Amino acid sequence: MTAWTPEDLTLLAETYSLVLTAGSGAQDGVEIGMAVADGELYVRAHRGVRSRWYRAAREHGHGRIQVGGVSRDVLLTTGDLELPAGLDAAFRAKYGAVSDALVARPEARAATIRIEPVPARAR
Repeated sequence: MTAWTPEDLTLLAETYSLVLTAGSGAQDGVEIGMAVADGELYVRAHRGVRSRWYRAAREHGHGRIQVGGVSRDVLLTTGDLELPAGLDAAFRAKYGAVSDALVARPEARAATIRIEPVPARAR
C-alpha cells in the first residue's frame, strides 16, 4: 500500500469532492464525496454495489481521480475492506446531514471503495 503525502491529505480534507474515473479513462468520471480516515481515502456509492461507477471500479481496480485541479492515478479496492472505526464519523464531519445516505444505509457501506495512489515506480 502506498501512503498519501501530507500535502495530498490536506488537499483531500479541504476539497468537497473528487472526480473518479475507473479504468482507462475512456468514460466520463463521476463527482463524488470522499472522506479520509486513518490516513486513507474512501468513497461510497450511495446507491450501493449496483451503482454503475462502483461496478466499474470493482471490475478495473484502478483509475484516476481529479481533486482541486490535481490528477492522480489510483488503485481502487472494493469488497471485504476492513473499514477504520472513524470512517462514518469522517463522512459526518465533512458533510453533515447530507452524509446520512453514505453513513446510515447498509447499501452504501457495502459499496465502500478505498483509493490509494499508484506507486511512483508503477506510473
